[in-house]
Amino acid sequence: MRYALTRQGVRTAEENAITRLGVTMAELMERAGRAVAAEVERLVADGSVAVVAGKGNNGGDGWAAARVLHIAGREVTVFSPMEPDRIEGIAGDAARRARDDDVRYVVLDGDLDVALLASRAVLVDALFGVGFCGDTVREPYGSWIRAINDSRVPVVAVDIASGVDADTGKASTPAVRADVTVSLVAPKIGSLVYPGAALSGDVVTHDIGVAAEPSGSVGDLELWGREEYATLLPAHGFDVHKNTRGRVLVVAGSGAYPGAAMLTAMGAQRAGAGYVSVAVPESIAPIVQARLASVVVVGLAENPSRTLASRVTDEILDVAREFDAVVVGPGMTVAHGAVLAVRKLVTGLTASLVLDADGLNAMVDAVDLLQSRTAPTVITPHPGELARLLGATPAAIQADRLSYGARLSGPRMACVLKGARTVTSGAARQILNLPGGPGLATAGTGDVLAGVIGTLLAQGLEPLDAGALGAYLHGTAGDLAAEEFTQRCVIAEDIPRFLPQAVAGLLGG
Repeated sequence: MRYALTRQGVRTAEENAITRLGVTMAELMERAGRAVAAEVERLVADGSVAVVAGKGNNGGDGWAAARVLHIAGREVTVFSPMEPDRIEGIAGDAARRARDDDVRYVVLDGDLDVALLASRAVLVDALFGVGFCGDTVREPYGSWIRAINDSRVPVVAVDIASGVDADTGKASTPAVRADVTVSLVAPKIGSLVYPGAALSGDVVTHDIGVAAEPSGSVGDLELWGREEYATLLPAHGFDVHKNTRGRVLVVAGSGAYPGAAMLTAMGAQRAGAGYVSVAVPESIAPIVQARLASVVVVGLAENPSRTLASRVTDEILDVAREFDAVVVGPGMTVAHGAVLAVRKLVTGLTASLVLDADGLNAMVDAVDLLQSRTAPTVITPHPGELARLLGATPAAIQADRLSYGARLSGPRMACVLKGARTVTSGAARQILNLPGGPGLATAGTGDVLAGVIGTLLAQGLEPLDAGALGAYLHGTAGDLAAEEFTQRCVIAEDIPRFLPQAVAGLLGG
Protein backbone atom coordinates (compact mmCIF):
# COMPACT_ATOMS: atom_id res chain seq x y z
CA MET A 1 0.00 0.00 0.00
CA ARG A 2 1.19 3.49 -0.81
CA TYR A 3 0.57 6.66 1.15
CA ALA A 4 0.37 10.31 0.26
CA LEU A 5 2.09 12.48 2.84
CA THR A 6 1.43 15.72 4.65
CA ARG A 7 4.26 18.17 5.31
CA GLN A 8 4.66 16.68 8.78
CA GLY A 9 4.69 13.20 7.27
CA VAL A 10 7.59 14.25 5.05
CA ARG A 11 9.55 15.55 8.02
CA THR A 12 8.88 12.39 10.01
CA ALA A 13 9.96 10.16 7.10
CA GLU A 14 13.19 12.12 6.67
CA GLU A 15 13.95 12.02 10.39
CA ASN A 16 13.39 8.26 10.45
CA ALA A 17 15.74 7.79 7.49
CA ILE A 18 18.45 9.85 9.18
CA THR A 19 18.06 7.93 12.45
CA ARG A 20 17.71 4.41 11.05
CA LEU A 21 19.84 4.53 7.91
CA GLY A 22 22.47 7.04 8.89
CA VAL A 23 21.97 9.23 5.81
CA THR A 24 22.29 12.98 6.06
CA MET A 25 19.92 15.66 4.84
CA ALA A 26 22.66 16.79 2.48
CA GLU A 27 22.76 13.33 0.92
CA LEU A 28 18.97 13.33 0.55
CA MET A 29 19.17 16.71 -1.17
CA GLU A 30 21.71 15.38 -3.66
CA ARG A 31 19.45 12.41 -4.42
CA ALA A 32 16.52 14.79 -4.84
CA GLY A 33 18.57 16.87 -7.29
CA ARG A 34 19.36 13.79 -9.36
CA ALA A 35 15.68 12.79 -9.40
CA VAL A 36 14.60 16.24 -10.60
CA ALA A 37 17.34 16.32 -13.23
CA ALA A 38 16.21 12.92 -14.52
CA GLU A 39 12.65 14.19 -14.99
CA VAL A 40 13.89 17.33 -16.74
CA GLU A 41 15.87 15.14 -19.16
CA ARG A 42 12.85 12.89 -19.69
CA LEU A 43 10.48 15.77 -20.34
CA VAL A 44 12.77 17.87 -22.56
CA ALA A 45 15.96 16.13 -23.67
CA ASP A 46 17.73 19.17 -25.13
CA GLY A 47 17.92 22.91 -24.64
CA SER A 48 18.54 25.37 -21.86
CA VAL A 49 17.12 25.07 -18.36
CA ALA A 50 16.00 27.76 -15.92
CA VAL A 51 15.75 26.91 -12.23
CA VAL A 52 13.70 29.32 -10.12
CA ALA A 53 14.94 28.60 -6.60
CA GLY A 54 13.82 29.79 -3.20
CA LYS A 55 16.07 30.12 -0.19
CA GLY A 56 14.87 27.00 1.64
CA ASN A 57 15.43 23.29 1.14
CA ASN A 58 13.19 23.19 -1.94
CA GLY A 59 15.52 25.76 -3.47
CA GLY A 60 18.45 23.59 -2.38
CA ASP A 61 16.95 20.69 -4.33
CA GLY A 62 16.78 23.04 -7.33
CA TRP A 63 20.43 24.02 -6.98
CA ALA A 64 21.39 20.34 -6.73
CA ALA A 65 19.41 19.56 -9.88
CA ALA A 66 21.04 22.50 -11.68
CA ARG A 67 24.49 21.15 -10.84
CA VAL A 68 23.61 17.66 -12.12
CA LEU A 69 22.20 19.06 -15.35
CA HIS A 70 25.21 21.36 -15.83
CA ILE A 71 27.64 18.47 -15.43
CA ALA A 72 25.57 16.53 -17.98
CA GLY A 73 26.16 19.32 -20.50
CA ARG A 74 22.92 21.31 -20.28
CA GLU A 75 22.95 25.10 -20.24
CA VAL A 76 21.50 26.01 -16.85
CA THR A 77 20.70 29.28 -15.10
CA VAL A 78 19.46 29.51 -11.52
CA PHE A 79 17.33 32.51 -10.54
CA SER A 80 17.79 33.09 -6.82
CA PRO A 81 16.63 35.71 -4.28
CA MET A 82 20.15 35.95 -2.81
CA GLU A 83 23.80 35.10 -3.31
CA PRO A 84 24.79 31.51 -2.52
CA ASP A 85 26.97 32.69 0.37
CA ARG A 86 23.92 34.19 2.09
CA ILE A 87 21.70 31.09 1.82
CA GLU A 88 21.63 29.18 5.09
CA GLY A 89 21.85 25.50 5.94
CA ILE A 90 22.17 22.61 3.54
CA ALA A 91 20.40 24.62 0.85
CA GLY A 92 23.30 27.09 1.00
CA ASP A 93 25.77 24.23 0.80
CA ALA A 94 24.04 22.95 -2.35
CA ALA A 95 24.01 26.45 -3.85
CA ARG A 96 27.71 27.01 -3.20
CA ARG A 97 28.58 23.59 -4.59
CA ALA A 98 26.72 24.43 -7.79
CA ARG A 99 28.37 27.85 -8.01
CA ASP A 100 31.82 26.34 -7.50
CA ASP A 101 31.09 23.96 -10.39
CA ASP A 102 30.39 27.01 -12.59
CA VAL A 103 26.59 26.82 -12.65
CA ARG A 104 25.39 30.20 -13.87
CA TYR A 105 23.04 32.10 -11.56
CA VAL A 106 21.22 35.42 -11.44
CA VAL A 107 20.32 37.14 -8.17
CA LEU A 108 16.98 38.90 -8.39
CA ASP A 109 16.23 41.86 -6.16
CA GLY A 110 12.68 42.33 -7.39
CA ASP A 111 10.29 41.03 -10.00
CA LEU A 112 11.23 38.27 -12.43
CA ASP A 113 10.79 39.34 -16.06
CA VAL A 114 8.98 36.72 -18.10
CA ALA A 115 11.40 37.40 -20.97
CA LEU A 116 14.21 35.85 -18.90
CA LEU A 117 12.33 32.56 -18.92
CA ALA A 118 10.45 32.45 -22.21
CA SER A 119 13.49 31.45 -24.29
CA ARG A 120 14.29 28.41 -22.13
CA ALA A 121 13.43 24.86 -23.14
CA VAL A 122 12.25 23.88 -19.66
CA LEU A 123 11.79 25.46 -16.22
CA VAL A 124 12.29 23.99 -12.75
CA ASP A 125 10.03 25.33 -10.00
CA ALA A 126 11.99 25.08 -6.74
CA LEU A 127 10.50 28.04 -4.91
CA PHE A 128 8.54 26.84 -1.90
CA GLY A 129 8.00 23.09 -1.66
CA VAL A 130 5.87 21.50 1.06
CA GLY A 131 6.42 24.28 3.60
CA PHE A 132 4.04 26.69 1.89
CA CYS A 133 0.57 27.44 3.21
CA GLY A 134 -1.62 30.48 2.85
CA ASP A 135 -4.03 32.23 0.52
CA THR A 136 -1.63 34.56 -1.28
CA VAL A 137 2.03 34.65 -2.26
CA ARG A 138 3.89 37.72 -1.12
CA GLU A 139 5.90 39.77 -3.56
CA PRO A 140 8.27 39.57 -5.27
CA TYR A 141 7.60 35.82 -5.35
CA GLY A 142 4.13 36.31 -6.77
CA SER A 143 5.71 37.96 -9.81
CA TRP A 144 8.12 35.04 -10.12
CA ILE A 145 5.21 32.58 -10.26
CA ARG A 146 3.33 34.73 -12.76
CA ALA A 147 6.46 34.85 -14.92
CA ILE A 148 6.78 31.05 -14.78
CA ASN A 149 3.16 30.62 -15.85
CA ASP A 150 3.28 33.35 -18.51
CA SER A 151 6.46 31.95 -20.08
CA ARG A 152 4.51 29.04 -21.62
CA VAL A 153 7.60 26.88 -21.11
CA PRO A 154 7.21 23.29 -19.76
CA VAL A 155 7.57 23.28 -15.96
CA VAL A 156 8.95 20.61 -13.65
CA ALA A 157 7.95 21.26 -10.02
CA VAL A 158 10.12 19.98 -7.18
CA ASP A 159 7.98 17.98 -4.73
CA ILE A 160 4.86 20.13 -5.18
CA ALA A 161 3.90 23.09 -7.34
CA SER A 162 4.73 26.31 -5.53
CA GLY A 163 1.66 27.91 -4.02
CA VAL A 164 -0.16 24.62 -3.42
CA ASP A 165 -0.78 23.56 0.18
CA ALA A 166 0.78 20.11 0.59
CA ASP A 167 -1.79 19.07 3.21
CA THR A 168 -5.03 20.15 1.54
CA GLY A 169 -4.47 20.90 -2.15
CA LYS A 170 -5.64 24.46 -1.62
CA ALA A 171 -4.04 26.78 -4.17
CA SER A 172 -2.82 30.29 -3.43
CA THR A 173 -3.03 33.31 -5.70
CA PRO A 174 -0.95 32.84 -7.77
CA ALA A 175 0.28 29.23 -7.92
CA VAL A 176 2.60 27.49 -10.38
CA ARG A 177 1.02 25.40 -13.15
CA ALA A 178 3.37 22.45 -13.54
CA ASP A 179 3.55 19.92 -16.35
CA VAL A 180 5.35 17.40 -14.14
CA THR A 181 5.63 17.24 -10.37
CA VAL A 182 8.57 15.24 -9.03
CA SER A 183 7.33 13.77 -5.75
CA LEU A 184 10.23 12.95 -3.48
CA VAL A 185 9.68 10.02 -1.09
CA ALA A 186 5.93 9.88 -1.78
CA PRO A 187 3.21 11.98 -3.41
CA LYS A 188 2.04 14.90 -1.34
CA ILE A 189 -1.66 15.05 -0.59
CA GLY A 190 -1.94 18.50 -2.13
CA SER A 191 -0.73 17.30 -5.53
CA LEU A 192 -3.41 14.58 -5.67
CA VAL A 193 -6.53 16.35 -4.44
CA TYR A 194 -8.17 19.27 -6.20
CA PRO A 195 -7.58 22.10 -6.84
CA GLY A 196 -3.89 21.28 -6.32
CA ALA A 197 -4.10 18.25 -8.58
CA ALA A 198 -5.09 20.49 -11.50
CA LEU A 199 -1.83 22.43 -11.06
CA SER A 200 0.45 19.43 -10.64
CA GLY A 201 0.48 17.85 -14.10
CA ASP A 202 1.88 14.32 -14.14
CA VAL A 203 2.84 13.36 -10.60
CA VAL A 204 5.94 11.15 -10.71
CA THR A 205 7.33 9.63 -7.51
CA HIS A 206 11.08 9.10 -7.08
CA ASP A 207 12.57 6.91 -4.37
CA ILE A 208 15.42 8.77 -2.63
CA GLY A 209 15.89 6.14 0.06
CA VAL A 210 13.26 7.36 2.50
CA ALA A 211 10.37 5.07 3.44
CA ALA A 212 6.90 6.63 3.37
CA GLU A 213 5.54 4.99 6.50
CA PRO A 214 2.10 5.56 8.03
CA SER A 215 2.03 7.60 11.21
CA GLY A 216 -1.13 5.95 12.50
CA SER A 217 -3.12 9.18 12.31
CA VAL A 218 -6.06 10.28 10.21
CA GLY A 219 -3.56 12.26 8.14
CA ASP A 220 -2.35 9.07 6.48
CA LEU A 221 -3.99 9.21 3.06
CA GLU A 222 -4.01 5.74 1.55
CA LEU A 223 -3.50 5.15 -2.16
CA TRP A 224 -4.68 1.66 -2.96
CA GLY A 225 -3.51 -0.34 -5.92
CA ARG A 226 -5.19 -3.16 -7.81
CA GLU A 227 -4.12 -5.70 -5.18
CA GLU A 228 -5.79 -3.91 -2.29
CA TYR A 229 -9.05 -3.54 -4.17
CA ALA A 230 -8.98 -7.08 -5.56
CA THR A 231 -8.70 -8.65 -2.11
CA LEU A 232 -12.02 -7.04 -1.15
CA LEU A 233 -14.08 -8.63 -3.91
CA PRO A 234 -16.29 -11.26 -2.25
CA ALA A 235 -15.50 -14.80 -3.37
CA HIS A 236 -18.38 -17.08 -4.35
CA GLY A 237 -18.32 -20.86 -4.46
CA PHE A 238 -19.86 -22.90 -7.23
CA ASP A 239 -22.92 -23.52 -5.07
CA VAL A 240 -23.69 -19.83 -4.61
CA HIS A 241 -27.32 -18.74 -5.01
CA LYS A 242 -29.16 -15.45 -5.23
CA ASN A 243 -29.64 -15.05 -1.50
CA THR A 244 -25.96 -15.55 -0.70
CA ARG A 245 -24.82 -12.98 -3.26
CA GLY A 246 -26.50 -10.19 -1.30
CA ARG A 247 -30.05 -8.86 -1.16
CA VAL A 248 -30.42 -5.12 -1.79
CA LEU A 249 -33.51 -2.98 -1.28
CA VAL A 250 -33.60 0.40 -3.02
CA VAL A 251 -35.97 3.04 -1.61
CA ALA A 252 -35.89 5.83 -4.16
CA GLY A 253 -37.60 7.79 -6.88
CA SER A 254 -40.53 10.13 -7.31
CA GLY A 255 -42.84 11.24 -10.08
CA ALA A 256 -40.20 13.73 -11.20
CA TYR A 257 -37.27 11.31 -10.95
CA PRO A 258 -38.25 7.73 -11.70
CA GLY A 259 -34.88 7.15 -13.38
CA ALA A 260 -32.98 7.58 -10.11
CA ALA A 261 -34.49 4.40 -8.70
CA MET A 262 -33.74 2.50 -11.91
CA LEU A 263 -30.11 3.64 -12.10
CA THR A 264 -29.52 2.69 -8.47
CA ALA A 265 -30.97 -0.76 -9.04
CA MET A 266 -28.89 -1.22 -12.19
CA GLY A 267 -25.74 -0.32 -10.26
CA ALA A 268 -26.59 -2.84 -7.56
CA GLN A 269 -27.27 -5.59 -10.09
CA ARG A 270 -24.14 -5.04 -12.14
CA ALA A 271 -22.04 -4.94 -8.98
CA GLY A 272 -23.12 -8.54 -8.38
CA ALA A 273 -26.14 -8.50 -6.08
CA GLY A 274 -28.16 -11.69 -6.17
CA TYR A 275 -31.54 -10.08 -5.49
CA VAL A 276 -32.57 -6.44 -5.95
CA SER A 277 -35.93 -4.91 -5.08
CA VAL A 278 -37.07 -1.34 -5.58
CA ALA A 279 -39.64 0.46 -3.42
CA VAL A 280 -41.05 3.49 -5.24
CA PRO A 281 -44.15 5.70 -5.25
CA GLU A 282 -46.98 3.64 -6.70
CA SER A 283 -47.54 5.88 -9.74
CA ILE A 284 -44.06 5.20 -11.12
CA ALA A 285 -43.98 1.49 -10.31
CA PRO A 286 -45.17 0.52 -13.83
CA ILE A 287 -42.41 2.62 -15.39
CA VAL A 288 -39.75 0.90 -13.32
CA GLN A 289 -41.24 -2.55 -13.96
CA ALA A 290 -41.20 -1.95 -17.70
CA ARG A 291 -37.48 -1.10 -17.67
CA LEU A 292 -36.13 -3.57 -15.11
CA ALA A 293 -37.34 -7.09 -15.84
CA SER A 294 -35.20 -8.81 -13.18
CA VAL A 295 -35.92 -6.36 -10.35
CA VAL A 296 -38.82 -6.82 -7.93
CA VAL A 297 -40.81 -3.57 -7.78
CA VAL A 298 -42.92 -2.55 -4.79
CA GLY A 299 -45.34 0.37 -5.25
CA LEU A 300 -45.92 2.43 -2.10
CA ALA A 301 -48.45 5.03 -1.05
CA GLU A 302 -47.63 8.50 -2.28
CA ASN A 303 -48.57 12.12 -1.78
CA PRO A 304 -50.26 14.30 -4.43
CA SER A 305 -46.74 15.43 -5.39
CA ARG A 306 -46.02 11.80 -6.36
CA THR A 307 -43.48 11.45 -3.60
CA LEU A 308 -43.41 8.81 -0.88
CA ALA A 309 -45.87 9.39 1.94
CA SER A 310 -44.46 9.27 5.47
CA ARG A 311 -46.96 6.55 6.43
CA VAL A 312 -45.11 4.00 4.28
CA THR A 313 -42.21 3.81 6.74
CA ASP A 314 -43.51 0.84 8.71
CA GLU A 315 -44.15 -1.06 5.49
CA ILE A 316 -40.61 -0.40 4.30
CA LEU A 317 -39.13 -1.44 7.65
CA ASP A 318 -41.11 -4.66 7.50
CA VAL A 319 -39.92 -5.42 3.95
CA ALA A 320 -36.32 -4.46 4.82
CA ARG A 321 -36.02 -7.33 7.30
CA GLU A 322 -35.49 -9.64 4.34
CA PHE A 323 -32.59 -7.61 2.92
CA ASP A 324 -28.91 -7.33 3.74
CA ALA A 325 -28.56 -3.69 2.74
CA VAL A 326 -30.89 -0.78 1.95
CA VAL A 327 -30.14 2.19 -0.31
CA VAL A 328 -32.23 5.24 0.53
CA GLY A 329 -32.56 8.59 -1.16
CA PRO A 330 -31.93 8.88 -4.91
CA GLY A 331 -34.61 10.99 -6.57
CA MET A 332 -36.93 11.08 -3.54
CA THR A 333 -37.07 14.91 -3.37
CA VAL A 334 -37.34 16.79 -0.09
CA ALA A 335 -41.12 16.86 0.05
CA HIS A 336 -42.34 16.81 3.63
CA GLY A 337 -43.52 13.20 3.59
CA ALA A 338 -40.33 11.95 1.98
CA VAL A 339 -38.19 13.75 4.55
CA LEU A 340 -40.14 12.22 7.42
CA ALA A 341 -39.88 8.78 5.82
CA VAL A 342 -36.10 9.07 5.43
CA ARG A 343 -35.57 10.12 9.03
CA LYS A 344 -37.68 7.25 10.32
CA LEU A 345 -35.77 4.80 8.13
CA VAL A 346 -32.40 6.11 9.32
CA THR A 347 -33.36 5.49 12.92
CA GLY A 348 -35.39 2.33 12.38
CA LEU A 349 -33.35 0.27 9.91
CA THR A 350 -31.12 -2.39 11.41
CA ALA A 351 -29.74 -3.48 8.03
CA SER A 352 -26.70 -1.88 6.44
CA LEU A 353 -27.61 1.48 4.93
CA VAL A 354 -26.44 3.62 2.02
CA LEU A 355 -27.78 7.16 2.27
CA ASP A 356 -27.52 9.19 -0.92
CA ALA A 357 -28.82 12.34 -2.60
CA ASP A 358 -32.19 13.44 -1.17
CA GLY A 359 -31.71 10.95 1.63
CA LEU A 360 -28.84 13.17 2.76
CA ASN A 361 -30.77 16.37 2.15
CA ALA A 362 -33.51 15.02 4.41
CA MET A 363 -31.00 14.85 7.29
CA VAL A 364 -30.11 18.54 7.32
CA ASP A 365 -30.62 19.71 10.92
CA ALA A 366 -30.91 16.05 12.00
CA VAL A 367 -27.32 14.84 11.63
CA ASP A 368 -27.42 13.51 15.19
CA LEU A 369 -29.91 10.86 14.06
CA LEU A 370 -27.48 9.72 11.40
CA GLN A 371 -24.56 9.65 13.82
CA SER A 372 -26.53 7.61 16.33
CA ARG A 373 -26.79 4.63 13.98
CA THR A 374 -24.89 1.53 15.10
CA ALA A 375 -25.49 -0.63 12.01
CA PRO A 376 -23.06 -0.30 9.04
CA THR A 377 -23.68 2.97 7.19
CA VAL A 378 -22.22 4.67 4.13
CA ILE A 379 -23.12 8.20 3.11
CA THR A 380 -22.32 9.38 -0.42
CA PRO A 381 -22.50 13.18 -0.54
CA HIS A 382 -21.25 15.53 -3.20
CA PRO A 383 -19.70 18.76 -1.82
CA GLY A 384 -23.01 20.64 -1.83
CA GLU A 385 -24.80 17.95 0.14
CA LEU A 386 -21.99 17.64 2.67
CA ALA A 387 -21.91 21.42 3.02
CA ARG A 388 -25.61 21.45 3.92
CA LEU A 389 -25.14 18.69 6.48
CA LEU A 390 -22.17 20.41 8.14
CA GLY A 391 -23.37 24.01 7.87
CA ALA A 392 -20.44 24.91 5.62
CA THR A 393 -20.13 26.14 2.04
CA PRO A 394 -19.29 24.00 -1.00
CA ALA A 395 -16.21 26.17 -1.55
CA ALA A 396 -14.98 25.39 1.97
CA ILE A 397 -15.54 21.67 1.39
CA GLN A 398 -13.61 21.76 -1.88
CA ALA A 399 -10.74 23.69 -0.32
CA ASP A 400 -10.19 20.97 2.30
CA ARG A 401 -11.91 17.79 1.11
CA LEU A 402 -10.02 15.48 3.45
CA SER A 403 -10.80 17.31 6.66
CA TYR A 404 -14.47 17.77 5.85
CA GLY A 405 -14.81 14.26 4.46
CA ALA A 406 -13.73 12.82 7.80
CA ARG A 407 -16.21 14.81 9.90
CA LEU A 408 -19.21 12.57 9.20
CA SER A 409 -17.49 9.24 9.56
CA GLY A 410 -16.76 6.81 12.34
CA PRO A 411 -16.04 3.19 13.24
CA ARG A 412 -19.26 1.98 11.56
CA MET A 413 -19.95 4.89 9.22
CA ALA A 414 -18.02 5.81 6.08
CA CYS A 415 -18.32 9.01 4.08
CA VAL A 416 -17.70 8.79 0.34
CA LEU A 417 -17.15 12.42 -0.64
CA LYS A 418 -17.78 12.44 -4.37
CA GLY A 419 -16.11 14.64 -6.95
CA ALA A 420 -12.77 14.77 -8.70
CA ARG A 421 -10.64 12.33 -6.68
CA THR A 422 -13.35 10.86 -4.47
CA VAL A 423 -12.17 10.34 -0.89
CA THR A 424 -13.59 7.66 1.41
CA SER A 425 -13.30 8.28 5.15
CA GLY A 426 -14.11 5.94 8.03
CA ALA A 427 -12.64 3.97 10.93
CA ALA A 428 -10.00 6.73 11.35
CA ARG A 429 -8.68 6.07 7.83
CA GLN A 430 -8.94 7.80 4.45
CA ILE A 431 -8.55 6.34 0.95
CA LEU A 432 -8.16 8.47 -2.17
CA ASN A 433 -9.70 7.09 -5.35
CA LEU A 434 -7.67 7.89 -8.46
CA PRO A 435 -9.88 6.48 -11.30
CA GLY A 436 -12.85 8.50 -12.53
CA GLY A 437 -12.85 11.63 -14.65
CA PRO A 438 -15.14 14.25 -16.17
CA GLY A 439 -17.19 11.53 -17.86
CA LEU A 440 -18.88 10.97 -14.50
CA ALA A 441 -19.98 14.60 -14.29
CA THR A 442 -23.48 13.92 -15.54
CA ALA A 443 -26.82 13.42 -13.82
CA GLY A 444 -27.49 9.96 -12.44
CA THR A 445 -23.97 8.58 -12.10
CA GLY A 446 -24.11 9.06 -8.33
CA ASP A 447 -27.26 6.92 -8.20
CA VAL A 448 -25.31 4.10 -9.85
CA LEU A 449 -22.55 4.46 -7.24
CA ALA A 450 -25.06 4.20 -4.40
CA GLY A 451 -26.32 0.92 -5.84
CA VAL A 452 -22.80 -0.46 -6.21
CA ILE A 453 -21.95 0.34 -2.60
CA GLY A 454 -25.27 -1.14 -1.47
CA THR A 455 -24.32 -4.47 -3.07
CA LEU A 456 -20.88 -4.48 -1.46
CA LEU A 457 -22.40 -3.82 1.96
CA ALA A 458 -24.95 -6.58 1.34
CA GLN A 459 -22.09 -8.95 0.54
CA GLY A 460 -20.52 -8.33 3.92
CA LEU A 461 -17.92 -5.62 3.39
CA GLU A 462 -17.28 -3.09 6.12
CA PRO A 463 -18.41 0.47 5.37
CA LEU A 464 -14.93 1.84 4.63
CA ASP A 465 -14.09 -1.06 2.32
CA ALA A 466 -17.46 -0.95 0.57
CA GLY A 467 -17.15 2.79 -0.01
CA ALA A 468 -13.58 2.62 -1.30
CA LEU A 469 -14.14 -0.39 -3.56
CA GLY A 470 -17.42 1.04 -4.83
CA ALA A 471 -15.74 4.34 -5.72
CA TYR A 472 -12.95 2.48 -7.51
CA LEU A 473 -15.27 0.27 -9.58
CA HIS A 474 -17.53 3.21 -10.38
CA GLY A 475 -14.62 5.44 -11.39
CA THR A 476 -13.01 2.71 -13.49
CA ALA A 477 -16.31 2.02 -15.25
CA GLY A 478 -16.61 5.74 -15.96
CA ASP A 479 -13.13 5.82 -17.47
CA LEU A 480 -13.90 2.78 -19.62
CA ALA A 481 -17.13 4.39 -20.82
CA ALA A 482 -15.26 7.59 -21.64
CA GLU A 483 -12.79 5.62 -23.76
CA GLU A 484 -15.67 4.43 -25.92
CA PHE A 485 -17.97 7.46 -25.89
CA THR A 486 -15.57 10.31 -24.96
CA GLN A 487 -15.82 12.15 -21.65
CA ARG A 488 -18.32 14.58 -23.17
CA CYS A 489 -20.80 11.93 -24.25
CA VAL A 490 -20.99 9.50 -21.33
CA ILE A 491 -24.43 9.20 -19.71
CA ALA A 492 -25.34 7.52 -16.45
CA GLU A 493 -26.82 4.47 -18.18
CA ASP A 494 -23.37 3.71 -19.62
CA ILE A 495 -21.77 3.15 -16.21
CA PRO A 496 -23.54 -0.14 -15.31
CA ARG A 497 -22.60 -1.47 -18.76
CA PHE A 498 -18.90 -1.10 -17.97
CA LEU A 499 -18.98 -2.30 -14.36
CA PRO A 500 -18.33 -5.92 -15.46
CA GLN A 501 -15.11 -4.81 -17.17
CA ALA A 502 -14.07 -2.91 -14.05
CA VAL A 503 -14.64 -6.03 -11.96
CA ALA A 504 -12.85 -8.21 -14.51
CA GLY A 505 -9.83 -5.92 -14.24
CA LEU A 506 -9.53 -6.80 -10.56
CA LEU A 507 -10.07 -10.49 -11.22
CA GLY A 508 -7.32 -10.49 -13.81
CA GLY A 509 -9.75 -11.06 -16.67
